[in-house]
Amino acid sequence: MVKAVAGANWGDEGKGKITDMLAKEADIIVRFQGGANAGHTIVNDYGKFALHTLPSGVFYGHTTSVIGNGVALNIPVLFREIETLTGRGVPMPKILVSDRAQIVMPYHILFDQYEEERLGKNSFGSTKSGIAPFYSDKYAKTGFQVSELFDEERLKEKVEKTLEMKNVLLEHLYHKPPIDKEELFATLCDYREMVTPYVCDVSAYLNRALKENKTILLEGQLGTLKDPDHGIYPMVTSSSTLAAYGAIGAGIPPYEIKEIITVCKAYSSAVGAGAFVSEIFGAEAEELRRRGGDGGEYGATTGRPRRMGWFDCVASKYGCRLQGTTDVAFTVLDVLGYLDEIPVCVAYEIDGEEVTDFPVTVKLEKAKPVLRTLPGWKCDIRGIREYEKLPENCKAYVEFIEEQIGYPITMVSNGPGRDDIIYRKK
Repeated sequence: MVKAVAGANWGDEGKGKITDMLAKEADIIVRFQGGANAGHTIVNDYGKFALHTLPSGVFYGHTTSVIGNGVALNIPVLFREIETLTGRGVPMPKILVSDRAQIVMPYHILFDQYEEERLGKNSFGSTKSGIAPFYSDKYAKTGFQVSELFDEERLKEKVEKTLEMKNVLLEHLYHKPPIDKEELFATLCDYREMVTPYVCDVSAYLNRALKENKTILLEGQLGTLKDPDHGIYPMVTSSSTLAAYGAIGAGIPPYEIKEIITVCKAYSSAVGAGAFVSEIFGAEAEELRRRGGDGGEYGATTGRPRRMGWFDCVASKYGCRLQGTTDVAFTVLDVLGYLDEIPVCVAYEIDGEEVTDFPVTVKLEKAKPVLRTLPGWKCDIRGIREYEKLPENCKAYVEFIEEQIGYPITMVSNGPGRDDIIYRKK
């Protein structure tokens, strides 16, 4: 049985918590795309953690955590994460790394920084983690697979050939010092030493697990609107954020994915540049940001204050459709308890016309939100475990959103902890 957890919107929806929660019943959790450019915040019995590469089910002793071939693998970041966990009393998790995963090279991070610097005010709002240069190299067929670390002669040759091109760009486009080939080769040898105990043929491992009827959880990064094909291009990430890509990024058949849990926030937030129709500003945004999440709405990787907005039914309906949603997990509902009234974006106005289908970026940039206001419930709902015990206005809000997006909200999260969850029937 394979389940996928994906985001409906711009990322930061609370996928980490939902994966951590579902991992209790899973055997294997697979990160299938993205890199250390975004984080998943987890609150559990060990404390509060921000994971960037490790799957969010890493806190359970019975699970195996897998880094799939679709991941942009930053080896030092992965090992800092492992050390942070074990240093804070988390038992050493069982980790496997795909031999087909590709490596974020030190120069990818440099190129990311230099390019944002060069673009200035036209920059993409990158986290400068090397993700775009990494995926550019992967698809230009000049990337380094984990498996290549184990053939020293070939590795030396490839380093030399690669740096011929990279150093030309460094010198003539960015006016920066060149990379030393001996130094880079030595770094890759260090990476090999770090990753060796974990490397395996992940696709073959998952194939065996499927035959043994194991439960596999696929964990995506970011959300639909950051997908390079279906998102707010070009202000997107560089790998597919859709559950469908889980099959490719893990190395399993697509028909094995039976459930797709798409995570939506009860309001909207985003990190980075790009169109955000329901965005709010000033004191209104600051209040929601301060109360939001667990300790406020700040990026788990960058610490940047997130952009805030009301729930966007147009974007969320689209996000759920593209994910192939079977279940919606609706998170941070408890945060809205301070509001007398809660605006919801139910449509966009573009060139005087009202639309409910999510448009392409050039039209999206002209869109204005059409808001509908619902009454608030004005109380703290944390600690409630049964849907029927929620205040009437709170249930009305959930049911209104469910009707607007057209997908069943089967999980409602009303706090940051693993057990702060209410299950609803479809």
